[in-house]
Amino acid sequence: MTTVAIVYHSGYGHTAAVADHVAKGVASVPGVTARLYKAEELASPESGPWAELAAADAIVFGAPTYMGSASAPMKQFMDASSKVWMAQGWKDKVAAGFTNSASWSGDKLSTLSQFAVFAAQLGMVWVGMGMLPGFNMSTSSPENVNRIGSFLGLMTQANADEGPDVAPPQSDRKTAELFGQRVAETAVRWKAGQAAVQQAA
Repeated sequence: MTTVAIVYHSGYGHTAAVADHVAKGVASVPGVTARLYKAEELASPESGPWAELAAADAIVFGAPTYMGSASAPMKQFMDASSKVWMAQGWKDKVAAGFTNSASWSGDKLSTLSQFAVFAAQLGMVWVGMGMLPGFNMSTSSPENVNRIGSFLGLMTQANADEGPDVAPPQSDRKTAELFGQRVAETAVRWKAGQAAVQQAA
């Protein structure tokens, strides 16, 4: 069994909705289990879920973009990982990230870059979208997947005056599922490759 952990913070419920759809995509891959963790419950590395993160094959990081950065509870979780960093405890795990904002841009790339650097410091292997932009021609539509056209990780957009039952829209939710599926499939291949190398040694 391959396990994908999804660590996220959600201020108003929109990012939680995205996390749920990422998890749905992960679980669509046979032999893969998705587990969701709230970042605010991981502020201390002594808590139980940290052991589960250590055992996971992949970790996906998710947070809303506030003021051009990951939200404070997510950053607190990241800062709490210093002991993991010292021991390189997550080295060679698959990593990926997602973020949501009310604006189409919202400087979300800053948050994804923050996650990618964080993963690199921990020795993790980053997985991008692997998906072409869905809304960059006159013949395309915002109803298409990857309508925002992100490559580094998953970007979603939720109108500030709509609740998480409506926003992000279905196109973003479908994109989140495809992203989760990609991460899960990558984790399966990576785990099989590592096992083959160990067996050969």
